[in-house]
Amino acid sequence: MASSTSAGAPTVSRARGRSKGPLALRARLCVVYPPGATGTIELAAERVQLGRMQAGSAGRPLDHSTVSRRHCAVVWDARLGAHLVSDVGSRNGSWLDGARVDAMPRPLASGAVLRLGDVILVYECGELDAPDAPGVSQEAIPGQAAATRLLRAQLARAAPDRAPVLLCGETGTGKEFAAAELHRLSGRPGPLLVFNCAALSPHLVESQLFGHQRGAFTGATESLPGLFRSAEGGTLVLDEIGELALELQPKLLRAVQESEVHPVGSPRGLRVDVRMVAATHRDLGALAESGAFRRDLYARLSLWEVRLPALRERRVDLLAWIERFDQGQRERRGQSASAPLRFDPEAAEALLLAPWPENLRGLDRLVHEIAHDQPSWQCSRADLPRWVAVRPPAPRQPEPAPRPQVPTREELIRVLEQMKGSVRATAKHFQRERRQIYRWMEAYSIEGMGRGRPRS
Repeated sequence: MASSTSAGAPTVSRARGRSKGPLALRARLCVVYPPGATGTIELAAERVQLGRMQAGSAGRPLDHSTVSRRHCAVVWDARLGAHLVSDVGSRNGSWLDGARVDAMPRPLASGAVLRLGDVILVYECGELDAPDAPGVSQEAIPGQAAATRLLRAQLARAAPDRAPVLLCGETGTGKEFAAAELHRLSGRPGPLLVFNCAALSPHLVESQLFGHQRGAFTGATESLPGLFRSAEGGTLVLDEIGELALELQPKLLRAVQESEVHPVGSPRGLRVDVRMVAATHRDLGALAESGAFRRDLYARLSLWEVRLPALRERRVDLLAWIERFDQGQRERRGQSASAPLRFDPEAAEALLLAPWPENLRGLDRLVHEIAHDQPSWQCSRADLPRWVAVRPPAPRQPEPAPRPQVPTREELIRVLEQMKGSVRATAKHFQRERRQIYRWMEAYSIEGMGRGRPRS
């Protein structure tokens, strides 16, 4: 029985053991509202009844006054390959993604929002067994969604290695927090420096990154060390790496591959010890395929590739993020002792279902706007800004299987040898395209191995 931390918050039981039977992927319902409510209901192949049931009753209890003793039922449908939810005659009703649910079963998709009376739960399914990474700061990467726990695990694996890390994800997903946590976990004594590749012209970007000698060009009245040398012993984050001009990419490749930079106007290279982290909201693989980004540079930068999930993929954490932004903004205004921002059940449901194209930046904007325009700290759905529009949920496609991690040089050589140099067989082993195998071989400077190169 999971306990609540506030009066009136529901408590739920946890099923023991792992799901069995025809269910291929694990699934669960996570309580996210009322404020302070916690709990997870593990779902299996058998029928699960939810409600405010008496002790000893079959089912999973939700101890809240707006939940009926027998409120709704969830059952696994092997033919559809989905869990189905139906109302079983509740007093205050059930809603799935904002639409009322009756006795006719309706399928649940990962990320679905289920409201039972005033209690809101988020459905998650997939690989839910990824162990959390205790060394990763939950202050930096907060949340308990499956996607968030997986992100923390990926950061923990990549951080100790000196190899570059590519952080991918939509705008506003928190790539800057992930980069800072990678640097902290790496233990590198040098500084963490961040540079936006889209902020300056190619000429100025080159000077800022690699430095320049005095008199190297008009206006160069003194020498500049550049960010690579300034980040010596630390981490250099190149934000918006997809915007880096093509003519600069060979120079960046040399810096990453050889740990050497050539300042503008200097006849010799200088050795540097810098951990590279690149971040982008663009698909670098697609850019490389189209020729808009160098394949060899992409292969080097993506030896560790970490994808940050969009907010709609971690709805379990959404309301907690709002609390975090609210607390931060109240502290900055000198109002940390004031009442926190609260939402009624329909407003909370609308926030969970909103598309949030700006992700975390959109949540920060919401809190800022309400703080200045809303006289009451208890917001109804009508109090939400107009731009927080709830769109009908689009049919969800099946989640793609997670891509395996990029192998080390030794692992790649070992598999190539096992496959007698067949790139086709090696690609099948790693579940990647043949072109990706060639990128890895090029990045690792593996020569004399591999046959069956695809035509370009």
